[in-house]
Amino acid sequence: IFPFDIEGVEISHEGERCSFDTMLKLFGLESDPSLARLALIVRGADTARHDLAPEAAGLHSASLGLSALHGDDDHGMISDAFRIYDGLFAYLRFATKERHN
Repeated sequence: IFPFDIEGVEISHEGERCSFDTMLKLFGLESDPSLARLALIVRGADTARHDLAPEAAGLHSASLGLSALHGDDDHGMISDAFRIYDGLFAYLRFATKERHN
């Protein structure tokens, strides 16, 4: 387990990039196109730059909702948040060309 978003730790914001960007860089995953797109969405949500990706505002809203539902239960929130991130990643990897019919 890596601490993040705490001053002085390895995984944190770097300039305009968020901790998710830092993790991709640290683990050598920046070249994966789906993860790079996910990083843009996460960066937009995490830095209040919803203009970076259309999905950023939705991720931000879902994250705030999970936080409200879980209160101080960080483990419960992380567990639920994984489903959202996994769903976004699967969408970016397999379903971006899908259209509502």
